[in-house]
Amino acid sequence: MSNVFWENLVKLLPILLLSVLKNSECSVSSNEYMKREHSLIRPFQGVGVNLPYWDFLGHTMVTSNYIRLTPDLQSKSGALWNYSPVMTRNWELHVTFKVHGKGNELYGDGFSIWYTKERMQPGPVFGSKDYFSGLAVILDTYSNHNGPHNHQHPYLSAMINNGTWTYDHDRDGTHTQLAGCEVRFRNVDFDTHVSIRYENDILSVSTDMENKGEWKNCFVVNDVELPTGYFLGLSATTGDLSDSHDILGVKFYDLDINVSPEEIASRSSILPRAKTYEPPREHKDDPKPGMSNAKIFFILLFGMLITIAGAIFAISYFKEKNSRKRFY
Repeated sequence: MSNVFWENLVKLLPILLLSVLKNSECSVSSNEYMKREHSLIRPFQGVGVNLPYWDFLGHTMVTSNYIRLTPDLQSKSGALWNYSPVMTRNWELHVTFKVHGKGNELYGDGFSIWYTKERMQPGPVFGSKDYFSGLAVILDTYSNHNGPHNHQHPYLSAMINNGTWTYDHDRDGTHTQLAGCEVRFRNVDFDTHVSIRYENDILSVSTDMENKGEWKNCFVVNDVELPTGYFLGLSATTGDLSDSHDILGVKFYDLDINVSPEEIASRSSILPRAKTYEPPREHKDDPKPGMSNAKIFFILLFGMLITIAGAIFAISYFKEKNSRKRFY
């Protein structure tokens, strides 16, 4: 082949490559596309004052590379809320985050990803209000966890609420959780990710916590009903224990295919619920811990001393009484 042929081929390669990329982008966007008004992409704009499409409160700090919901200090809370309601029937949310701190054995508390009717309302549930209406996906890092559990921390769980149930912090929400799985994301050297997909009343949560570039399933729950018109948010809190909770990116994808505006509008009036949801169990206090061996030893020793003292007193009393009888 002539040199002219190869020169023309080299010139055409960039054009062909660009065409392939454009076609692949179109094929992806035909089924799902990212909506800017519900997303956050670095570098973040409006550093320190305003953030396009989002509000923040509490101890939240915005930089160009990360949004820190809480610093690694005690008794801090912060939140980040999207101010555009989600008018999408089916959607997927990807959150990139980083949780890190100085504590090696004791740290906390964690953060939550919200899809709720309420927004910008601080409260006791990882920095947001209790008795919420909607969905909470909670990443609980509290190392000194409350009550007996059959899982380790950090722990990822989901809760569907219609505004009538409380999140039981004393039991890490296990009495009202929809589903959950153990996760390992704290103090790693790479970005960590969580995916929340809601499609045709199926809620699925996946994670990428191992820097493999692939999603690992956490749980899938059928028959979950969520209204349209709710708001996306993220919040975090620290107590006696602390961590830095950083949000590195939020991407929201519209999955609607052949969904009519009438169907989207009709979904705005339903109440959040999960048909397979286990009803909240009664809150029961932890059983009182049994006595230690040392405490049992001292109680027995004290009882023996009282018994010996009583016996000595009784013997002395009867001896004195008998000696008095001899003088009469």
